Amino acid sequence: MTPEKPSLEGLRIDRSGVNERSGPSWKLWLSLAVVVLAVAGAAWAWLQIPRAVEVRTANARAVSAGGAAGAVLDASGYVTARRQATVSSKITGKVTEILVEEGMEVREGQVLARLDDITARKELALAEAQAASSQRGLQETEVRLREARLNQGRMRDLREKGITTQAQADTADAEVDSLAARLEVQRQDVEVARRQVALYRQSLEDAVIRAPFSGVAITKDAQPGEMISPVSAGGGFTRTGICTLVDMSSLEVEVDVNEAYINRVRDGQRAVAVLDAYPDWEIPARVITTVPAADRQKATVKVRLGFDQLDPRILPDMGVKVSFLSDERPAETPEARPKVLIPRAAVRKGLGSEHVFVVQGDHVERRAIKTGPATGEEVAVLSGLSGGEQVVVEGPEQLADGFKVTVRKES
Repeated sequence: MTPEKPSLEGLRIDRSGVNERSGPSWKLWLSLAVVVLAVAGAAWAWLQIPRAVEVRTANARAVSAGGAAGAVLDASGYVTARRQATVSSKITGKVTEILVEEGMEVREGQVLARLDDITARKELALAEAQAASSQRGLQETEVRLREARLNQGRMRDLREKGITTQAQADTADAEVDSLAARLEVQRQDVEVARRQVALYRQSLEDAVIRAPFSGVAITKDAQPGEMISPVSAGGGFTRTGICTLVDMSSLEVEVDVNEAYINRVRDGQRAVAVLDAYPDWEIPARVITTVPAADRQKATVKVRLGFDQLDPRILPDMGVKVSFLSDERPAETPEARPKVLIPRAAVRKGLGSEHVFVVQGDHVERRAIKTGPATGEEVAVLSGLSGGEQVVVEGPEQLADGFKVTVRKES
């Protein structure tokens, strides 16, 4: 029997199962692609959000318009005390009592401290005893001298009558001369003893430290139990001062003026001083003198100024800015008068003009300004700022209007 030939239908490959198994695979790939695109879009959008840059700022300091009118020169310096001293002792000793504190007002001659005076008291007692002994010896010699002079008179009478010899009369004369010489020596000894007593009394007085002048104590440098000496002795365990005393009535200003502009300063010239601590307070002042010496390293000349009237707010070592005024006050034009002072580092130049960046909330605003004369590290702004703004003094070079910023906190 002949076998049946296979039909063509039997040779066709059945793909229905394959399509059913591969269907879910391409859907999975499509879902993954959609997720990747979504993540990439979100990342791109996040990168497009402007990031805040860190900047350092300073306050624009407003100054009174009338104070610096007619100023021919500006300079900066410090308040100094013409009369200031570190009060010490004349002798080396141990501190037993301190009667001064920081900020205390003291009068001239007031007791500030006391040192251990036990040894000085005993030395004084010994010197007084020696002086008393010398005085008693002197009195004894005076009595003997009076007796010798009486005997001398009697011997002379007897010699004239021929009752005694010349030798006996000469002996009486010699006794008087000897006692007179001894009396003179003892008088000198008594004077030496008195001066010795005065010396030990002074040593006892030196154990009491008094204020050399009236003023205010700004430091307290020693404590009871410590050693103090007028010179640095005994290493770091010996103090050289009790306190630092400042005469507040001697406060003045010292400023360094560039030697190129010193010809604008003269004795008695009017000036206006502004303390860094009180930028809105103008203090009238006058030039006392120009120190006749220049600083070779800084190319400056020191100028001393005195306040027209002192105030308790003025303290030693305060920073101060001085405007030297001309005798003739110029016409007061708002455009020509400095209104605001800012650090020199805050001023930027671009497109032919000067500008600053002012912090407004979390972003900066570019603001054009017009600058005037510079005072040390500060620049006077004639227009563009009103005072009180926060200006950027340190930030990236590409900083532009509208940039988001964070202000750096000073440590």
